[in-house]
Amino acid sequence: MPTKIKHILLIILGWFFIVLGVIGALLPILPTTPFLILALACFAESSPRFHRMLLNNKWFGPHLRQWENNKTIRRGIKRKVMLMIVISFGVSIAILSDRMGLQLMLVCFCIVSLFIVSRLKESQE
Repeated sequence: MPTKIKHILLIILGWFFIVLGVIGALLPILPTTPFLILALACFAESSPRFHRMLLNNKWFGPHLRQWENNKTIRRGIKRKVMLMIVISFGVSIAILSDRMGLQLMLVCFCIVSLFIVSRLKESQE
């Protein structure tokens, strides 16, 4: 993939993840932190200006700097993310009460998501 196209695609993806993160800050079902970490990674490869913008944000900046510096998250955030995963998948599974195959698929995704989050290192704070 040519460098210019990759650069533009990463910027677009970064902004897409920021929008999802902001929506997640407003809606309790959608987590914010993972989307902002993805945006940070996209901007680290494509736009130093947008990367700094995220790191200097007064609400999300400290958490993102912590992630970027030592790849850890606070225990409280980790617990909130896991709770939101359980709630969002639980609601989705309840909505699909008559679709056993989809429910089983969602249970599998939920377990995988919880496993991934549980493996993230916690900060000593």
